[in-house]
Amino acid sequence: MKAIVITSPGGPEVLQLQEVEDPQLRDDEVLIGVHATALNRADTLQRKGFHPPPKGASPYLGLECSGTVLSIGKNVSKWKIGDQVCALLGGGGYAEKVAVPAGQVLPIPPGVSLTDAASFPEVACTVWSTIFMTSRLSQGETLLIHGGSSGIGTFAIQIAKYRGARVFVTAGSEEKLAFCKSIGADVAINYKTEDFVERVKEETGGQGVDVILDCMGASYYQRNLDSLNLDGRLFIIGLQGGVTTEVNLRPLLAKRLTVQAAGLRNRSLENKAAIISEVEKNVWPAIAEGKVKPVVYKSYPLAEAADAHRLMESSEHIGKILLVP
Repeated sequence: MKAIVITSPGGPEVLQLQEVEDPQLRDDEVLIGVHATALNRADTLQRKGFHPPPKGASPYLGLECSGTVLSIGKNVSKWKIGDQVCALLGGGGYAEKVAVPAGQVLPIPPGVSLTDAASFPEVACTVWSTIFMTSRLSQGETLLIHGGSSGIGTFAIQIAKYRGARVFVTAGSEEKLAFCKSIGADVAINYKTEDFVERVKEETGGQGVDVILDCMGASYYQRNLDSLNLDGRLFIIGLQGGVTTEVNLRPLLAKRLTVQAAGLRNRSLENKAAIISEVEKNVWPAIAEGKVKPVVYKSYPLAEAADAHRLMESSEHIGKILLVP
């Protein structure tokens, strides 16, 4: 099969389409003929030599895909050859075929094209497992999403609104903020021109928000604590703003705050399967109702993965970037 290979750690130019061995199918796996895959920020880290794939996972990039089941391992009963599916991957989406544990496979949501379905697994599993399964965002609460126009942000806005939350976002341009509002964000804050802590306080009568989904890490840590309400929960899923900072711990005590953090890729297969099951039960109906829509900015042929990475690193996009073999 053909796959994108990282020829050596570095910039987007190191990504080359090459002929490689087909994946080996294990007994509890499904072999998918990839119809589309989507970029995630972690792919750019892996390309640079960070964020290696988990033990036993494909060495190739790609944390999600959509496609058609080509064959099944002997322990697999839920899926059959020819099924159209999408899947959460430990790696291997930037290829023509990928082997994936059967517990990480989802049906294509009703009303969504096979191509667009590739945009859902990683964002749906990340958002559901963090702000809902762990931070317990509930109806009537307020959520602040940093990077509101990202793939995760655009998904989180829609599912949080569907579940009855009031949604705040930060983004870095008026175009991105307008888009976030068009898909349901209640309050949109330009982090380049406004202090998000002040704006959050102003919009919540001085109280703060209940939950924050944060991709920045160190650079926002203190301001996030300052933006939370009593019993507020901060969930960190990215460290784009660095990994170390000095912090005043008083707000944690005074406001009974909880700070949580997690990645998705290195979780156990059992844990991923549990998240997938929850996503199918809770998120897929919202997509079927048309209340959560795919947000796809651009699709590239697989051979143009380097250009797709350049776009992602420019941060000009809104939503997801796809690759189509």
